[in-house]
Amino acid sequence: MHLRILDKYIFREVLLTFLFGICAFSAVFIGSGTLFRIAKFITDYGASLSAVIKVFVFSMPSVIIWTFPMSMLLATLLTFGKMSGSSEITAMKSCGVSFTRIAMPAIILGLVVSIGAVAFNEYVVPWANTAYRNVIYYEIEGNTAMKSQEHVILKEINEGQIRRLLYSRYYNAESQQMLGVTLQEFGADGQVSHVENAEYAEWNGKGWVMHNGMIYDIQKDEDKNKHAMHFDKQVLPVDASPKQIVREQKELEEMTMRELRAQIDIMKSQFQDTAKWETELYTRVSVPMASLIFALVGVPLGLQPNRNTSSAGFAMSVIIIFVYYALMTMGNAFARSAALPALLGVWIPNIVGMIAGAILLRKASR
Repeated sequence: MHLRILDKYIFREVLLTFLFGICAFSAVFIGSGTLFRIAKFITDYGASLSAVIKVFVFSMPSVIIWTFPMSMLLATLLTFGKMSGSSEITAMKSCGVSFTRIAMPAIILGLVVSIGAVAFNEYVVPWANTAYRNVIYYEIEGNTAMKSQEHVILKEINEGQIRRLLYSRYYNAESQQMLGVTLQEFGADGQVSHVENAEYAEWNGKGWVMHNGMIYDIQKDEDKNKHAMHFDKQVLPVDASPKQIVREQKELEEMTMRELRAQIDIMKSQFQDTAKWETELYTRVSVPMASLIFALVGVPLGLQPNRNTSSAGFAMSVIIIFVYYALMTMGNAFARSAALPALLGVWIPNIVGMIAGAILLRKASR
């Protein structure tokens, strides 16, 4: 598609309003949440200036990612509402420019923003969330002990392949015990060749000792029986200390999509419920893609009568955002409770938005 002066004009107007929306919505989120938390850290823990600055900077990515869809909706509503109110849209149509051509720059920008938001959500947000958590836990709260955690996973990788995988259902930091331990060793072909299960494993200061478990040697030849042996005590062949193991664990919001997929696969192999992890995984894509959905909805709505003022456009964006996030909250609740498949539950608001956008675009193009 040849880029014309008209395309550049519409693209620039939408982009400038989109950037304004990011600043405006970010300021609202920061003022209503981040600053209150920072004030609490200062009054309760006497947080230093450097720690406060770190908290502010590291909290920004997780705030900004939520403003992308809102800003795109506001940008399309205000831009096309202003152009409609000043009769620019009428002039364009009288010159033979179709509605599809007029809307295309905004829709393309929505697609670009969505793709960029997915990348931002994958490479920037998890890293910032990890740094944010570490600053609060270690620098501000002054904790030195490790935290108890659920679903502890430790992988030993050699030449790009997993050689050993440790899974524990729960780690108790006070007793330094891992409960529900499973150790899997993989052969050169990538298949499980050795499994050790134990009721629990405890740290004795030098290494891990498993208690009350079973050892399985899995044979490749199906004609041979699987060797199994019970043990009361068995040394766990893992060199990592409790501090090293716990430091390698991440919260949901700190994982990349690749790490979430790996976590889900491991937990499924241990017959654990993965609905919460799958919901988080699909949300990493569905929320950024809302920028494109809001562009599809915002363009035709901006052309409606009585949408030619900034206050009307802002009010309309608030209503649509409220409906969208209400549907998202409901869908996430269904997905996390396994009432609906995680993929379907997470994408409910986007599906509704796509249907509404298609209907509005069709009416506007007539």
